[in-house]
Amino acid sequence: MENDMYSIGEMARTSGLSVSALRFYDRAGVLVPAWVDPVSGYRWYAAEQYAEAAVLARLRRAGMPLADIRLVLAGWSSADTDLVRGLLQTHLRRLEAGLSDARSEFSALRTRLDHRENPMTSPRTTTARLAVPAPDLAAALDAVRFAAGTDPELPMLSGVLFDIEGATLRVVATDRYRMAVAQARTTGHEGPRTQVIAPLPLVDAMRALLGGDEPAHLAVDAGRLTLETGDRQTAGQCLEHDFPDYRRLVDLPAGRRAVVDVADFRKALETGPVHASEVREQDGVTYDLSVLGMTDDGKVTLCEDTDDAHDRIAFNREFLLHALTAGARDELLLEFSAPTAPLVIRRPDDEDTFSLLMPVRLDD
Repeated sequence: MENDMYSIGEMARTSGLSVSALRFYDRAGVLVPAWVDPVSGYRWYAAEQYAEAAVLARLRRAGMPLADIRLVLAGWSSADTDLVRGLLQTHLRRLEAGLSDARSEFSALRTRLDHRENPMTSPRTTTARLAVPAPDLAAALDAVRFAAGTDPELPMLSGVLFDIEGATLRVVATDRYRMAVAQARTTGHEGPRTQVIAPLPLVDAMRALLGGDEPAHLAVDAGRLTLETGDRQTAGQCLEHDFPDYRRLVDLPAGRRAVVDVADFRKALETGPVHASEVREQDGVTYDLSVLGMTDDGKVTLCEDTDDAHDRIAFNREFLLHALTAGARDELLLEFSAPTAPLVIRRPDDEDTFSLLMPVRLDD
């Protein structure tokens, strides 16, 4: 029987629906497998169900409500196509109305932005001078560089924020899907809080000079950032943008913490069972999805596709591996809260250096 059918994995690869989505639509009674193995519970689909799955994948990508999807599939093979055409047209009008409403709301928000007054001194016109140990600054840049954005539509994220406040320097980077924050102690700065965004080429040039133990001297002057260490110097103009208020983004409720051995956890991610990941797409690039869970005794587990637990949390596998490398410790703390909240990756010995990783929504 199995030779005449698609396994759930084969159906996922050919239809454009993920395995978890197929399970969801099975439980919802929308696309029920032709046969389920009574021993293993594994789902098998008849060849003729591929066409329905392909239609379902398109309707899902278009955001059609589940109730309408049921009717479309029920009427898809009928000779009378009026019902299906009517449902498609109704959903299209719904999308167009939603787009019109969104345009109106965005227009109002842009108007508010255009008329908003900011009495504070622009951080790009302030002056600041400070010293920081070169190894500390190098470690801070290494901890955040991986999270910097590259989207040309969001140029304010294509750099590293230098946030100077009192005796503390925080460096921050984010690409929307992840954020990294690191901190270093400084001397010499007594002025107001100063923020500048160093473009990535300047950040990389700065990092290349930080190989010694001598102090590194930073200077901000009218939006230009200069680094001097020993007899070497690099400088560049900062980005003419404002960085988002990262403090709001990292103010998260406390979650459950688990210590992981980085080498073992990395090996589990890289060589784990096939069913522990799904392929997704983000900004036109495909990536593997790793699904994590935590046991009652506080251990992090790598879930397989056959696991139906409701507390699973999924992440971009490559991003998770990058965060482990940037953590630069043999052991790291993974902090879980809600399934829709970011995963926090902390150093056990340094609470001020951490990264956040946004979860990926599972279809079930």
